[in-house]
Parts: sequence; C-alpha cells; structure tokens
Amino acid sequence: MAAKVENIEDMTDELNAWFEENSIPMKITLQLDVVLDEILTNIASYAYKDSPGDMTVRAEMTNGGKTVRMEFYDKGIYFDPMKKEDPDITLSAEERKIGGLGIFIVKKTMDHVSYERKEDTNILVIEKNL
Repeated sequence: MAAKVENIEDMTDELNAWFEENSIPMKITLQLDVVLDEILTNIASYAYKDSPGDMTVRAEMTNGGKTVRMEFYDKGIYFDPMKKEDPDITLSAEERKIGGLGIFIVKKTMDHVSYERKEDTNILVIEKNL
C-alpha cells in the first residue's frame, strides 16, 4: 500500500480483521493497534522524502499459534529504530525532548523487536506472545 498517512486506517482495519480471524485476544489487539499506528505513521511520515513509496506489512502466527509476528517493509531512507535512545521517562513532560515515545512504546509492549536493512529495504519485525 502507498506509504501515506491516509492509508493507515485501511491497513489497520485489514490487520484487525486478520487478528479477529486468528482469535487474537482484545487486550493484545489493542496493544498491536497502538504499535501499528506508531510504525505505520513513522513510515508514512519519514521514510520517503521526495516522492511517496510503498509500505508492506506481513502478519503471521508463529510458535504453534502462540505468537503474532509482524514484518514491516519499506524502501525509504535508512532508519534503525533500535539505535534510537530511549527517552528518560523519569523527567517531567516539560523537561523531555519532543518525540521518541512511540518507538519506546513499541519496544516496551512487544516481546521481540528487531530491525535490519537488506539491500534497499528497511525491515522491522515485531512479535507479541499470546
């Protein structure tokens, strides 16, 4: 799908239908929705500078149906979210730098998060145990 903010809702709706088909508990679906919004918004907003590109999400059940695995692909600029320093959440909102909480939330709510750049593609993988 085109990496545009206006497409995020459609992609999220498709994935929510898949979550329902695979009997993903509502609590985990809600966590995945927050993570989806963050990752897809980042791709749509920052991956492509000059002209919009595409983003792909692949979802599957792994570990004998006990884990949701999602892979996010884009051919945008290199960005490794794993190298992003976690924000200091002990500071007050006024003292903290703007931004960075979304990636932090992804890392804290998912059971596994990894990134790799393969040829010209960013690949972010998240896993959530059921």
